[in-house]
Amino acid sequence: MKKNIVSLACLPIFIFTSILSCTQQEPYKNPKLPVEVRVRDLVSRMTLDEKISQMMDVADSIPRLGIPMYNWWNEGLHGDARSGIATVFPQAIGLAATFDDSLHYHVATVISDEFRAKYNNYIKHNQRGRYEGLTVWSPNINIFRDPRWGRGQETYGEDPYLTSRMGVAFVHGMQGNDPHYLKTVSTPKHYAVHSGPEPLRHKFDINVSERDFLDTYLPAFEAVMSAYNSFRGISCTASPLLLTDILRDKWGFKGYVVSDCDAVADIFRGHHQASSMAEAAAMAVKAGCDLNCGNTYMDLKEAVKKGYVTEAVIDTAVTRLFTARFRLGMFDPFDKVPYNKIPYSDNDSPSHRELSLKAAHESMVLLKNENNALPLSKDIKTIAVVGPAADAPEIMYGNYNGIPSKVVTPLEGIKEKVSPSTKVLFSKGVYLHEAFPLPERIESSYLESDGKPGLKENLEGTPVAVKTDSMMRFWWFRTDPAPGLSNQKFSVRWTGKVKAPVSGNYKFTIFGDDGYKLYIDNKLIIDNWTEQPGPPASGNVDLRAGSKHDIKIEYYQDTARAYFMLNWTLPKVDEEQQALELAEKADVIVYVGGLSSNLEGEEMRINLKGFEGGDRTSLGLPENQVNFLKKLKATGKPVILVLMNGSALAVNWSAANLPAIVESWYPGEEGGAAIADVLF
Repeated sequence: MKKNIVSLACLPIFIFTSILSCTQQEPYKNPKLPVEVRVRDLVSRMTLDEKISQMMDVADSIPRLGIPMYNWWNEGLHGDARSGIATVFPQAIGLAATFDDSLHYHVATVISDEFRAKYNNYIKHNQRGRYEGLTVWSPNINIFRDPRWGRGQETYGEDPYLTSRMGVAFVHGMQGNDPHYLKTVSTPKHYAVHSGPEPLRHKFDINVSERDFLDTYLPAFEAVMSAYNSFRGISCTASPLLLTDILRDKWGFKGYVVSDCDAVADIFRGHHQASSMAEAAAMAVKAGCDLNCGNTYMDLKEAVKKGYVTEAVIDTAVTRLFTARFRLGMFDPFDKVPYNKIPYSDNDSPSHRELSLKAAHESMVLLKNENNALPLSKDIKTIAVVGPAADAPEIMYGNYNGIPSKVVTPLEGIKEKVSPSTKVLFSKGVYLHEAFPLPERIESSYLESDGKPGLKENLEGTPVAVKTDSMMRFWWFRTDPAPGLSNQKFSVRWTGKVKAPVSGNYKFTIFGDDGYKLYIDNKLIIDNWTEQPGPPASGNVDLRAGSKHDIKIEYYQDTARAYFMLNWTLPKVDEEQQALELAEKADVIVYVGGLSSNLEGEEMRINLKGFEGGDRTSLGLPENQVNFLKKLKATGKPVILVLMNGSALAVNWSAANLPAIVESWYPGEEGGAAIADVLF
């Protein structure tokens, strides 16, 4: 097993991409020379300040050498993340449940195609910001040792062998099969022995047995992103044992190592293993950490002056970084790099959506099927679809996700699957957690302009376009708001009517970048007119059931990523009773519940019963969901339980009392279709 894994060691590297004209004046510009010769020549021309500037995730441009700026930070755990529209595959834990590394290789190949397609387009527009590059901080191949860990959903589970096989497949698919060029750079994380707890990750120390260390935690690693935590008293980011003795000397790794974000600073601030930031920076780079996510390496110049580290050590790190950049083809003629031919149209293509559906199919796990409760008949007379995850797209994505152009929820999948004569009833019933209600998307049926569904969009100044939008969710990262209008430096005003389904107090929530305002009946409800406003903003207003209220939204975008989303939280009505009444009318009940990335995740500030700081303190399904399932059972109708979650759930009552249970994980954009296919 270890021999096979080591074959991965030479693959992962981080790389930046830029396309420069090729001249024969300097060796580094000559694509006919070996990469090592070109990199050595380029690094020799840099000053110490210039070298240091290339060792942080935001790498400065060096105009005199023709080097543009590059941002190393990109995410691609189960799709091109945080960079606009992308194909969203099942979360990593669900992909592991396929037990199919060939399928996973295919998934990673599609993900890397979309990264390249977007990158090629970004470069045409001279966009080089975060999430616009080719160095991808995925996969997460930590061992999911403690099922309470919030980030376990990002991993391939608790088995070292399965993790290694899936990790190898992912890296190969991400980096491509060209003998000279890399399609993207895949960076497995977090090296090493890292699996929570999240609230303590910046300072805790881990000490496991030598056998556990070698047999459990190390096998999946070869290309590395170092972890926050300490291992045996030394920060992983400054550990010669991990980064030099094992990684480079034993495994023969030739790539570069990047710290987790601010992990170098943690050597000083969290672990207190250095007397200053300069000493922490020196410790990390000497141990073999080449790239700092953060800015602690700005102190390397002081570290050189004080003798903590030599410039020769810095030269080694910069050489590794630029080797990756060159292998991505950033310094070669455009036509010479085969991956530059991947068109933008490959992103979010129909074939990619089909693969997402296939991956979702293969990830499903049938936990129980008593007396052949499944499959259901498509001709069933009435079916009640209930539960907090039945029609909530955000729950389906997991974390570190992209945004699909279209998503099929379980409710939508079931409606598509059943016969035309089947009546499908829906009510959420309960929240995921009694103390954690989530805002919902505003369906187009509740929006109206000029008698048609949706809101009229008028662009400021002399209008470039006037159109009607049916859903207030926009991700203008790589698309334009309207023909002829750039996704930078623009403004928009939406007007129309909003119809309230029930009477009461509504909470409207806007998530956007940059500024925005919301008016209901000409009253200012939300005012967040500022650049990069931060967390979502909310405002409350009383609305009357069935009545139509004037709504006006103003939004402006300055620079960087442009996005806008309008949600609402309906008045507190007895949704539980409503759902139970629907259940009484149905022949069968499908309950879709579980968790979400708002409950389990990365270093979150949320603390609820059963959850703390992103981790879980209880393995049980939240009590309010269990109690609701008991009430559904009491109707006497068969209840099918569909779970969405990224970590183990104790569903003891359900296992003893419900006829069928399906585990769907966080199933991605086609998850609802896959769930319906399984149920029917």
